[in-house]
Amino acid sequence: MEGESHCAPVVADTRSVEMAFFPVLLLLLSVVQRGSSQDPDEDSLAVPRGCGWGLVRPYTLLCDLDSVWGVAVESAAAGGALAAILLGLIILCRLHHVSEAEKRSGVGPILLLLLGILGLFGLSFAYLIERDEQLCLLRRALWGLLFALCFSCLLVQGVRLRRLGRERRSPGGCALTGLALGLSAVQGIIAAEWLLLTVLREGRAACQYLPLDFSLACSYVLALLLAALGAASFALCGKTRQWRCNAIWLLSACLLSLLLWVAWVGFYLYGNAWLGRSPDWDDPALAIALVAQGWLLLLFHAVPEAHSCLRSPPQPSAPDYFDTSQAPSRMRETSFDEDIPLSHRQFPENQGYGFDENTAGLRSAGNHNGNTAPRPSAPFRSNVYQPTEMTMILNGGAVPSAPPTYTGRQLW
Repeated sequence: MEGESHCAPVVADTRSVEMAFFPVLLLLLSVVQRGSSQDPDEDSLAVPRGCGWGLVRPYTLLCDLDSVWGVAVESAAAGGALAAILLGLIILCRLHHVSEAEKRSGVGPILLLLLGILGLFGLSFAYLIERDEQLCLLRRALWGLLFALCFSCLLVQGVRLRRLGRERRSPGGCALTGLALGLSAVQGIIAAEWLLLTVLREGRAACQYLPLDFSLACSYVLALLLAALGAASFALCGKTRQWRCNAIWLLSACLLSLLLWVAWVGFYLYGNAWLGRSPDWDDPALAIALVAQGWLLLLFHAVPEAHSCLRSPPQPSAPDYFDTSQAPSRMRETSFDEDIPLSHRQFPENQGYGFDENTAGLRSAGNHNGNTAPRPSAPFRSNVYQPTEMTMILNGGAVPSAPPTYTGRQLW
């Protein structure tokens, strides 16, 4: 009995140790079973280098270091989206400082353009994910619509700068924004009809389309870009030089966008087939085109236009009275007679006053009896002694000085 009582604590301690190590044993067995059931080659395919245990397919292009283009496009798109958001917030915060109507009219198209640029950067992430039916529908529907929105904003900015250069007044910001939305809605209708005809009517898969069909569906977008280029060219011919800098930035953005479109369409249609990379390099070409177009519009139009709208007007400088090259200002033309009534400053009265003064002078010259009687008071001209031509002739050509008793109210 005493032996059994001594063995009971030992048995209890052994059971507690077994219960403590049982979960650890199960975890080890599960890890060993997973390692024995999967091949190392399959692990490397499931989790590419650089992704770790976080992202799996179909999101591996976001972190795959073997496909460097995906990581580069992701970084550039994220940075561009952050820059567009910050620029939009700055414009909204400083909008109440913009008091000029010509500058406030351009705020609406700029904010709409920033929204389109943000959409371009966001759509580029859709090309970093493996294709499926819903994703292909999203790509085909938003591609032309976002580009049409951006190029419509460029077009209305060209119209605005043209009006400012010719008539020095601009349409309202709401009217320009509505025009841009209406022009971009046409491309939305074209994309919807294309999807209805190819996917629903003919029963094709959304991911199965010819590159030529994709390019032809964006022909309206190219027409908007050409129209924006023409409007920017006409804006340079305005009479006012104040807005020529804005027109030059707009023309640069349109020209670079046109070159970019020619480059990516040519590579998408013929470059991939010529290099033998037609199915593999289609998504990288489209993703790079999206990011490049977003940064181009952001740097060459959105930032300069926002700076022009938010810049405070220049303060008028004081005129330099010793600079003879300057045009005569209003202060130089100001006389001392501005505070005098108009009836006292008419030319016939000045002539009459001159005649009275000369007559009084002749009388005083003929009579040397020392009569110092005051002359008849003449109309008040100014507080400065102003001798007439006859007085200077009688004085021998010299300018006479005012008498000591001259108070400005009488002329001697």
